[in-house]
Amino acid sequence: MTIEPPRRRLVPAIALLLLAPWTAECSWGGFTLTGMPFVVLLLAPMYGGAALLIRETARRLGLGWPGIALLAAAFGVVQAGLVDQSLFNPGFLDDTEFADTRAAAEASLVPGLGFSARQAVDYVGNHVVLTICAPIALVESYLGAGRRTRPWLGRPGLTVAALLWLGGSLLVFADDGGRKNFLASPTQLAFATGVALALITAALLRRRHAGPSPVAPTPGPTLAGPPHAGRPHAEAGPPRPVWPALVVVVAYRGSTVAPGWPGVTLALALATVAAVLLTRWSRRPCWEQPHVLATGAAGLVVAAALAYTVPTYAPASPAAALVGDVAISVIVLLLVGGAWWRVSRSAARDRRRAAAPAGRPASPPA
Repeated sequence: MTIEPPRRRLVPAIALLLLAPWTAECSWGGFTLTGMPFVVLLLAPMYGGAALLIRETARRLGLGWPGIALLAAAFGVVQAGLVDQSLFNPGFLDDTEFADTRAAAEASLVPGLGFSARQAVDYVGNHVVLTICAPIALVESYLGAGRRTRPWLGRPGLTVAALLWLGGSLLVFADDGGRKNFLASPTQLAFATGVALALITAALLRRRHAGPSPVAPTPGPTLAGPPHAGRPHAEAGPPRPVWPALVVVVAYRGSTVAPGWPGVTLALALATVAAVLLTRWSRRPCWEQPHVLATGAAGLVVAAALAYTVPTYAPASPAAALVGDVAISVIVLLLVGGAWWRVSRSAARDRRRAAAPAGRPASPPA
């Protein structure tokens, strides 16, 4: 295996460091266009550092995307339960344009722990979909097939990423506008810590049961899905990429159709069904990067589309809000469209190489 120059490995790492805070806090309409650069720079250490640590850990240990999702959920619990403690602070959004959501949140309070199950699902779910999975899927899709599952950072880089995440988290914890002078009770902190550790343990246990993940996918299928005529049912390939995307869309948006505990129950049921379907499909032959990209980008596209209906955290003029929402649409379309073009080009090149006679390269190397 050839060793990539450090500069070539740092480019995707820096891209993920900067993309994660944007997808986490800006892609759904929380800030105007002029506020986005400041938000990205301020939150890059915490969100970007976490995304880098999760991606590098999963790729080094062969945890796969289920492992990434579990570590992302653990990060969501740490962020909302221990860092800014928004999960336990009933007045966390009172000074924002989302203050009117407090009554709906209190309709699903968990007795004895004092947090809203509705908000827990929303906070952790958004961190899984937008903060971690979407930016990782996008950045990896811009790389060649042989680089997508390789680690980008050595030990010094991992140390820097860990220090960035820790420093960014401590900054938010200590800032008046981060934790908002609220401190959760020892019971609440212990609960959040226990849940996060359980999720991390579940992710790491995948190392025992998961086989080695391939460095590059097997060439051959088209982006529309491989042909399966004449194959036994047990050997059928995955569905077309649009179906995993639709599963994510239904789970992501369907969880909001009912208020209170019925909505929480529906959200957990949809998340479970989506996890089972995606895990089963991803184990089939020819599950490739188009499926990963469609799955990872689906929630981001939905969030960008709904930005027009969501207020910004701070009051903004209708014109400023509209400009920001249009900018979000353009940025997401460029990011996802560019990633899809890169994946299409890579898949076409792999098919040409597979069809070329031995000893005759069908195209120059990437």
